[in-house]
Amino acid sequence: MLGDIPNSLWFILNALLWTHGPDRATPPPIRFQLRHEHAVANGSRSVFSNIPSSFLGEYYEVPTRSIQTHRPPSAAAYSDARLHSMRHAQSPVFAWNSVDVAGPDVTRRDTLLELAKMTSNSYYGDRGHKLWYPLNGWNASIPFGWEPDADGFRGHIFVSDDNSTVIVSVKGTSAPWIAGGEGPTKKKDKLNDNLLFSCCCARVGPTWFTVCDCYAGGDKCDQNCVERALVDESLFYHVGINLYNDVVYMYPNANIWFTGHSLGGSLAALLGATFGCPVVAFETPGEKMAAARLHLPSPPSTLHITHVYHTGDPIPMGTCTGVTSSCALGGYALESRCHQGQRILYDTVTKRGWSVDSRQHPIQFIVENLLNEDWDPAAGVAVPAVDQQTDCVDCFNWQFGHFK
Repeated sequence: MLGDIPNSLWFILNALLWTHGPDRATPPPIRFQLRHEHAVANGSRSVFSNIPSSFLGEYYEVPTRSIQTHRPPSAAAYSDARLHSMRHAQSPVFAWNSVDVAGPDVTRRDTLLELAKMTSNSYYGDRGHKLWYPLNGWNASIPFGWEPDADGFRGHIFVSDDNSTVIVSVKGTSAPWIAGGEGPTKKKDKLNDNLLFSCCCARVGPTWFTVCDCYAGGDKCDQNCVERALVDESLFYHVGINLYNDVVYMYPNANIWFTGHSLGGSLAALLGATFGCPVVAFETPGEKMAAARLHLPSPPSTLHITHVYHTGDPIPMGTCTGVTSSCALGGYALESRCHQGQRILYDTVTKRGWSVDSRQHPIQFIVENLLNEDWDPAAGVAVPAVDQQTDCVDCFNWQFGHFK
């Protein structure tokens, strides 16, 4: 069990690590095994549990390909750039390091299916759970690190057999209508959802209790206030930074990936943008607005981040809005729709005649009904083509400025 790494050590570690990375033209598949579970105690302290060797199961493979990521010259430079942007609304220019790494081959359905199952399992601390997915014959885990009252950042850590690659799978929102159901993290999950993905502190209607005091009447929202609300150290993004530091400490030479679903996928994307790590995120609310409000410096490209979602899920499409929506009825203001990086969009409404329904959001639904077969077998298409969102604008009906 590790506590937070001091900032000074974190700067030194990352200044060294961010300038290096494996250069593989055609990387082979990587074999992974579950090594650790992680949770958060006392607000922001990462708690790990090792899987005993007697419970370790078979390895399983994830197809890979060489991808390019961009990393700042040092963690100190990145931190200074964020502070400068917060104080002066200007992002300083620095030289990003371009690094070729072995990342997941998102053009293959078996890659997406394995990562989706891994993501689904992040909702459960016990391999005996009825919804736990075995991964290519591997089915060994025990619920260490999942303290009954822990109410924060949760997930699993998978490590390749040669310790060269680590996958961090981040749990999404626990709610009755999302995979995972009720649980001790529900309250903080909802807080993070409403802070990160709402236009103005989850101000949906006059009867709503907002999560920060930034609403300025009418259609106005105080921009500085919203940004200050995201600085709280209990926000999952900041907890994720501590988690990344701990993983770097344990595996200093490893290439780190992130994956997650819904809130977990958006957090994975934000952390991937911060550290230049490959990301595959499923059915996530748009996190591009949150990245801007967090003042994350923009690298030359974020194509190492891949969002996978379908048009029948209103949450990543940004249409689960309004006082009568299923999201609002559950107390969630998931109003953002713009994503970083690239996407794989399954047009299930047009191609398969699906309705738009938030009950099609859970990760188990994606595994069983979307990734269980090739997208268009007749045309020989296993996965829809990768593209990018264009002309995407969040919260166009709000005015943001200095109103307070």
